[in-house]
Amino acid sequence: MSSVLYDTPGPKAKVRNLVYTAGFLVLLALVCWWVLSALADQNQLEADKWTPFVNDGQIWSTYLIPGLLQTLQAAVLAMVIGLPLGALLGLGRLSDHAYVRVPVGVIVEFFRAIPVLILMVFASALYVQSGVDSEIRPLYACITGLVLYNAAVIAEIVRAGVLSLPRGQAEAARALGLRKGQTMATILLPQAITAMLPALVSQLVVILKDTALAGALLGFAELMTSIRQISANYSNVIPTLFVVALIYVVLNFALTSFASWLERRLRRSKKGRTVLPEQRTGELSGAPITAGIDGGAGDGGDGGGGTS
Repeated sequence: MSSVLYDTPGPKAKVRNLVYTAGFLVLLALVCWWVLSALADQNQLEADKWTPFVNDGQIWSTYLIPGLLQTLQAAVLAMVIGLPLGALLGLGRLSDHAYVRVPVGVIVEFFRAIPVLILMVFASALYVQSGVDSEIRPLYACITGLVLYNAAVIAEIVRAGVLSLPRGQAEAARALGLRKGQTMATILLPQAITAMLPALVSQLVVILKDTALAGALLGFAELMTSIRQISANYSNVIPTLFVVALIYVVLNFALTSFASWLERRLRRSKKGRTVLPEQRTGELSGAPITAGIDGGAGDGGDGGGGTS
């Protein structure tokens, strides 16, 4: 039996794959042993360097939790602003009018080509010239850079998601008398969201992690900035890096888990709107075909779903 991506391995291939897997696991174990040995030689595995994260609540209340809140604040604001802005830019790139499509394309390609760190630096310099308070300037510069860059990337994700749908969807909508705006809002976008959800989630994870760039260069007091403060007071750089990395893993895992749950829910809701056999029988018997694209069914007999 063959898969779409590769042929089913035979007996020799299965044995070879097991040998490769065992060799990789042995190599991984050796690398882990070497890393732990190096850390032990530098006294980084001593208990007094790790116990403060359990026994000393000041590490969390003074450094980690405030930095985490700043990271979440910048990331959430960038997501809330960047997602709708990226969707609008993506729809603009799909416009039939050249005076809309071309300028939007230039904007998207421009901001997508500039590194997000440079956008943050330019935004910070602009806010300095504008007289923005120095206490909130790093936050504003971080959000501005994240929004400009990621909105451009999300625009391309939206455009690719809509273009990936079969052309028959839009053609059937035009046959029903729907305008392009109605087709996009009621037919294409609901289906494209499910297709582009993994790429969108990956970009949201990038937004969350890129907040560290503002902390490294602009002095934004986010989660990564707390590493320097904790290590300076407790002399435990490696344990602090490990704990902060673990916090990032938990945050990103929670975000991807929520996205997976949302994707499953959207797919189940679409399956629940499948046209029933008796509805198909009615259509074949000569009744007006009012079933909407993506499984929805019309109630009226005018067959157009409205063209106003």
